[in-house]
Amino acid sequence: MSRWDRWGWYKAPPKRPPPKQGIKVKKTGATWWGQRWLAALEQMSDYSSRLKRGRSYARAGRTHDLAIKPGEVTAKVTGSRATPYKVRVTLEVLGETVWRKAIAAMARKSQFAAELLAGEMPRDIDNAFEEAGASLFPAKPADLETACSCPDWANPCKHVAATHYVLGEAFDRDPFLLFELRGRTKMQVLDALRAARSGDPRATAELSVATRKGRNKRARESGQDHEDVNPSSRVSLKGIAPADYDKAREPLPALNLSFEAPPVSGALLRQFGKPATWSCAEAPAELLGPMIHQAAERARRLALAEAATVPQHDTDAAAAGARSRGQRATRERPREG
Repeated sequence: MSRWDRWGWYKAPPKRPPPKQGIKVKKTGATWWGQRWLAALEQMSDYSSRLKRGRSYARAGRTHDLAIKPGEVTAKVTGSRATPYKVRVTLEVLGETVWRKAIAAMARKSQFAAELLAGEMPRDIDNAFEEAGASLFPAKPADLETACSCPDWANPCKHVAATHYVLGEAFDRDPFLLFELRGRTKMQVLDALRAARSGDPRATAELSVATRKGRNKRARESGQDHEDVNPSSRVSLKGIAPADYDKAREPLPALNLSFEAPPVSGALLRQFGKPATWSCAEAPAELLGPMIHQAAERARRLALAEAATVPQHDTDAAAAGARSRGQRATRERPREG
């Protein structure tokens, strides 16, 4: 097809439709760490038009094949050409010394450990990295290097911007991807953090040692033998015979248990509200409430040895309805690349 009109003006080829495996972004920057990542994009760009078109590309699902590994993000973006454009974003991997100091700083605050174990990024997390002379997030435009196979000379081009927005939503869902981009997996960070908070003098060693300790711990818990298991970490029963270990040292107080139904069903779910990354139209209480209510009612009657008054098919129908809504919500969520 000719790309010139009858007056001799060049006509851009029509855009190809978004691919089926494209990642459609509904909302990015839903968390403070996602917003911090997007701020780095806006800081490095003097081309607001490219950012706007990049957002449109991200929402349309033109970004696909997203891959994150230490120091590098790669993706493909479908535009007007038959061959998708290749995008690459690089960020420096933090060294062992920086990670060791940052983990030690995080270990001094119990709130950091609690929030990280809950899948949240502590708001003051960068303070720990600043003590190590670094930053978890890109601090200046030079920290982010981008490349795209398109002919646009602007940095970022719309394809890089689209990838950046998709990546921001991925960070919203899983903040540990930031750690992975900086050179450490989720388990490496959590294992090193547990080791540092345990008081073990070896906790100040390199993260590779802390990671190996984590593997040893999981091997012991699974009943597998491992050559690096630390004998000093075994439980010592001093002052008590092993045969008496599970015997109470004094009479236990009487237990008063109540199995009365709560006055309001699902009150705790309503109190929690919607999580930041919840994408279903129905609230959690509406989606999960009927199934939880039926399960609680059945458990109460089993505890009281009462015959069920709710027919089996009614409870099964409620559970099936909740599962169906949950599956529909899962299909509506953006897919990861």
